[in-house]
Amino acid sequence: MQRLVLACLLVLFSTAVRAQDVSIPVLVPLTGFLSLEGQSQRNGALLALRNPPPGITPRFEVADTGVSPEIAVNAFEKALGSRPLAVVASMLGTQMLAMMPLAAEAKVPLVTVSGTAKITEMGNPWVFRFFPGDAVVKTAQARYVIEELGKRRPAIVYQTTAYGQSGREHLDAMFRKLGAPPVFEEGIGVDVKDLLPVLAKVSASGADVLALQLHAPSTALLIRQAASMGLGIPIVAGSAIHQPSTAALLEPRELAGICAESAASPISGGSAALEAWIEEYRKEFQSEPDAYALAQYDGTMMVLREAAAGARTPEALARALSSARYEGLAMTYKSDGRGNMAHSAVILCYDGTSRVPQIVKRYDNIDGVL
Repeated sequence: MQRLVLACLLVLFSTAVRAQDVSIPVLVPLTGFLSLEGQSQRNGALLALRNPPPGITPRFEVADTGVSPEIAVNAFEKALGSRPLAVVASMLGTQMLAMMPLAAEAKVPLVTVSGTAKITEMGNPWVFRFFPGDAVVKTAQARYVIEELGKRRPAIVYQTTAYGQSGREHLDAMFRKLGAPPVFEEGIGVDVKDLLPVLAKVSASGADVLALQLHAPSTALLIRQAASMGLGIPIVAGSAIHQPSTAALLEPRELAGICAESAASPISGGSAALEAWIEEYRKEFQSEPDAYALAQYDGTMMVLREAAAGARTPEALARALSSARYEGLAMTYKSDGRGNMAHSAVILCYDGTSRVPQIVKRYDNIDGVL
């Protein structure tokens, strides 16, 4: 009899352990032109997965999606074999767009920090974006240019990727809404190394400010070449330049006066909880955290919190993410009904003496969701 009771208890215990065990694969770009951003995304996810709340035991494998949609699709299909509760999905817009139909078919939530606006405009209920989309950050970028800098003749240089084109579209629309239509716009490929010709066009256009929507390598390259030629007008960049790994590519003097939009800037300081997280991140990865890492950490922790609270199936988790409110380290997150979870942005600027920017303006709840 005692043996029977013991056997039953062991079965119950084993079942409970299995119920707590969930798979959350991490599929992010670790090589190619988005490697700096992708490594930050991975690090943020790993820091959360290695420190889950009580009641949940995540299993996770990391796959490099490069910059190819086909590689991302193959990685996602392979990840389905682990019966995932959710997937930390690539921040590269083209890869997200390729994975989204598969996620809808498999009914698995994709948790991402991709800024490409289109991913939450297609009616896919399985996408949850924890980095403010272009409708939010480009509004902050344009408003800062017009309202704070007082500029009226903006130029836009953007990447010819989905990310770049999405940002350009929203910047253009917001500048026009604010009564300052762009005087010059040009897209550049990620492989272009000589940006002096496009900078010369910006200068000749009579622009009084340059707004950027470029990936990290192109952002650093353009800023360096603008400094060397003495462009002479303010540059307000996209979120890539807030990254310590991107700023490290430039001398502090080259960064003088450069501003940018971002979801956050962890190294600029903040709450005691954020400071503790920064120290933990530094210890774990021997590098400085950025907004992509922080946003992916917050998003992954929300997934883990809802799983620990009982959302143990993809369907239950999607319902929870669609309705719950989460107080993260970077900001408060809540779905707008389309999977946009982040609704605030900051503007940060470099003073030319260090690679640590200062937050100069906050734009909270830009789209009025919270």
